[in-house]
Amino acid sequence: MSHKKFNKNILCIGAGYVGGPTMAMIAAKCPQYNVTVADINSQKIMAWQTDNLPIYEPGLLEVVKKARGKNLFFSTDIEGNIKESDIIFVSVNTPTKTYGKGAGKTADLQFWEKTARDIVRVAESDKIIIEKSTLPVRTAEAMERILHGKNTGIHFDVISNPEFLAEGTAVSDLENPDRVLIGSRETERGRKAIREVVEIYANWVPRDRIITCDVWSAELSKLVANAFLAQRISSINSISALCERTEADIKKVAHAIGMDSRIGSKFLNASVGFGGSCFRKDILNLVYICEHYGLHEVAQYWENVVTINEYQEERFVQKMIHAMFNTIAQKRIALFGFAFKANTGDTRESPAIYVARKLVEERALVVITDPEALQNAEQDLKDVRQNIVFESDPFTAAQGAHAIAIMTEWDVYKTLDYKKIFEGMEKPAFLFDGRNILDHQEIYKIGFNVYPIGKPALTHF
Repeated sequence: MSHKKFNKNILCIGAGYVGGPTMAMIAAKCPQYNVTVADINSQKIMAWQTDNLPIYEPGLLEVVKKARGKNLFFSTDIEGNIKESDIIFVSVNTPTKTYGKGAGKTADLQFWEKTARDIVRVAESDKIIIEKSTLPVRTAEAMERILHGKNTGIHFDVISNPEFLAEGTAVSDLENPDRVLIGSRETERGRKAIREVVEIYANWVPRDRIITCDVWSAELSKLVANAFLAQRISSINSISALCERTEADIKKVAHAIGMDSRIGSKFLNASVGFGGSCFRKDILNLVYICEHYGLHEVAQYWENVVTINEYQEERFVQKMIHAMFNTIAQKRIALFGFAFKANTGDTRESPAIYVARKLVEERALVVITDPEALQNAEQDLKDVRQNIVFESDPFTAAQGAHAIAIMTEWDVYKTLDYKKIFEGMEKPAFLFDGRNILDHQEIYKIGFNVYPIGKPALTHF
């Protein structure tokens, strides 16, 4: 197991959305390092060694293939790899806590703490430990306490290196990041550890994009970046409700304000709501920290960003029910897309989960189609599975349906033959565009009653 021909052994514990792609990129860019990704989930580890990777990310397979078997390895032997490694990235799952104090807001750190204890138990030499998981801040401190609690004489330097990957573009985000943020203790050892981590990224990232700071600022920057992005989506979505009432057009409003260079155009697409593993989780972590420090107004402000998101999802369902003559019982409704956004199979916190559940509650016959997310959708809805049909072909999904709701902005949904789809549907046929990706006039001309987000509906009655 010893890899003498390499300068350093890098280990990543956790083979998910963050760990896998990040390590693949490091291995591809740094042939001088030996990189191992370890996880207790043997199915996941096996999948990383095939051409059918456990996550869908455009361009990822090519990067993995470049290094796999040369200096990129996948393993279930966490302990053996801890012993061999010089640098350990911790990239385990930190879901929102579902029990006890802080339930629904703070992160569940049990996997993360177990990892820290494993490291202390088996390590035989000094190591640099890098936090990659999104964690509620101040965890580096807690990790240091666990790591140094045993007085083994072995020293661990804990570094925070939050990820800023967006799913669907993770490969280019890794290859060409806006910035790499690395935080350490402000001590001589801390600075030395930071230099070693900077050295990894400097193999391909320009030095002026590598920011170093203290641990606490690095951790907080990650939460705040996601909170700001989500806040923009909630802001534009709140205005979409006003546009629908007043016959304004949210696309025109977004375009006008987006041209203001102080605001900028990104994250101003009104939609059925935001999803993904980070936005909700990170905002609620921020809320939890603010409450902890007695900053209740600040906590409330950020919590409202999440509330507006829930309001937008609820509003979308109510609009469907209202448009379809106040009842959707026994009506077949096809959801086009289930991933929280295009170009990923990830469904975590996807608005489609909420919408599907609400429709089932109203006794609708729900059919779900998505190019990459059907397996995850079946998991998310397994308790109501008997009321849902999962269908990979959108034409079959819409056959005999009263309505289509576009839930994910996949390119494939922009170019479907809606004339053909319309012919196979019950009349009047409804189309709810939860992502505003279609030419609504064209769809209306075909015969659909069209309900966009933040624009007046186009109806035939």
